[in-house]
Amino acid sequence: MGKTFVKITADHDINGVVMPKILHWPDGRQWEIDKAFDVRMTASLKAGGQGIRYTCRIANKQVYLSCDEGKWFIEK
Repeated sequence: MGKTFVKITADHDINGVVMPKILHWPDGRQWEIDKAFDVRMTASLKAGGQGIRYTCRIANKQVYLSCDEGKWFIEK
């Protein structure tokens, strides 16, 4: 398994909480993130690395979006 790196538009609040809002796919398509929940520090068991994993709902599908040292990715 590997990683697909993506661009994310996110909100940053005054307490340092980051919430992803829009996912920009490498080919230019983009999707609004309907909801982000179950935010936790974790290791990416399939793709390697560790960071913050966001369980998100995008277009009625559950997606695991991870941020590792400022780089956002989805596991393949």
